[in-house]
This record gives sequence, C-alpha cells and structure tokens, in this order.
Amino acid sequence: MKMKAVAVALILPLVASCTATERGASIGAASGAVIGGVATNSWGGAAVGAVGGGVVGALIGRSTERRGYCIYRDRYGHRYEARCR
Repeated sequence: MKMKAVAVALILPLVASCTATERGASIGAASGAVIGGVATNSWGGAAVGAVGGGVVGALIGRSTERRGYCIYRDRYGHRYEARCR
C-alpha cells in the first residue's frame, strides 16, 4: 500500500505539468491498459489497449488545446496557427 501511495505522489506532479494532449494520452493509455488487460486477461491485451487508449486520448486532448485556432499553410508549405475565419 505504501508503494502505491509513493508512486501516486511521484506521478501526480508530472501529470499536472503536462499539456492537455499529454494528459489525454496518459489517461487514455492507463485506462486502455486496464480495460484491455481485464478483457483479455493477458499482457498482450493490456499493451494493445494502452496503445489504442493513448492514441484516442491524445486526439481528444489535442482538440481542447487551442479552441478557435486553425492550422493553415502559407504558399511555401509552412504550417502556422491563426484564428479561424
């Protein structure tokens, strides 16, 4: 029990300083690993669940980072963000 408390105490400051995309990816990966492991009762299922959950969580987190901004390309192909038209 003490090890779990220490692990949570060490991980929480790291998650608190992350961007919304990173937070979404980490929460999605953890949730996916638990669900995949419970559903298949194997390490392989947990790994697949972690990858899938991480990708979906990152996409959800990314969608909330810069509301009202769009990504555009200039005539040279460089990407930049600006307010949506």
